[in-house]
Amino acid sequence: MSINSICVFCGARDGNDPKYVREAKLFATMLAEKKMQLVYGGGDCGIMGAVANASLEAGGQVFGVFPKFLNQYESEHKKLSRMIIVDDMHTRKWTMFENSDAIVILPGGFGTLDEAFEVITWKQLNTHQKPIIIFNQDGYWDKFIALTESIIGHGFAGESVRKLYTVVDSVEGIFEALGK
Repeated sequence: MSINSICVFCGARDGNDPKYVREAKLFATMLAEKKMQLVYGGGDCGIMGAVANASLEAGGQVFGVFPKFLNQYESEHKKLSRMIIVDDMHTRKWTMFENSDAIVILPGGFGTLDEAFEVITWKQLNTHQKPIIIFNQDGYWDKFIALTESIIGHGFAGESVRKLYTVVDSVEGIFEALGK
């Protein structure tokens, strides 16, 4: 499978430590340098905006998918290579997914969790075989990983669910997991 377009799920906020934005920008810059398209939620704030701006500044192609109702809470990025406005969050996730070859999950909040769980569940149901990479920056996703282990431990999922995604702890690790 050729990987040319990466769907990135991440926060609409910066988080409380500048390292989240710094590492996200490094990832986006490397993505652009490797001539890989960034597909993301289309916002101009938080890690989302930082990723889009860093990719654009490095000469990358950035495709945003923004639900029109979200303008009540955040604004859409106005300088992307390509933008699609959709009606709802589900259409946003599906459009991002359909226009990418792999998924990378950076730190984020409830929206990021929702996106992550959905694409992991789709993979569990054999809807796709796209790589899903979780960037566990400084242990950010440790509790998510522990939750998965608890679900397995309580018998609500088999051990094979661990193979649905790859956890890495560095930006370089993301690209290694993608074979880039």
